[in-house]
Amino acid sequence: MFDNLSQSNTYPSIDVQEKDVDIVHEASVGKISEEQLFYLQSRGLSEEQALQMIVSGFIEPLLKELPLEYAVEMNRLIELELEGSLG
Repeated sequence: MFDNLSQSNTYPSIDVQEKDVDIVHEASVGKISEEQLFYLQSRGLSEEQALQMIVSGFIEPLLKELPLEYAVEMNRLIELELEGSLG
């Protein structure tokens, strides 16, 4: 999460009409920790570069599943969303 006002809610709805089924629902969202940002900044990255690296690392598994042209476009959208978000 980028700030203290943001929130993420998940409301899973699963309709199963079978007798022998395994169902899993997993979601993970959290505020980017100050420690993560500090660590990357102590290695010479700006705060904006550190934030971009953390978000990109989180979203990378999804991007690997997309066709290349969609992955490129999604990266651009994420960069636009993050641009100027630190201040």
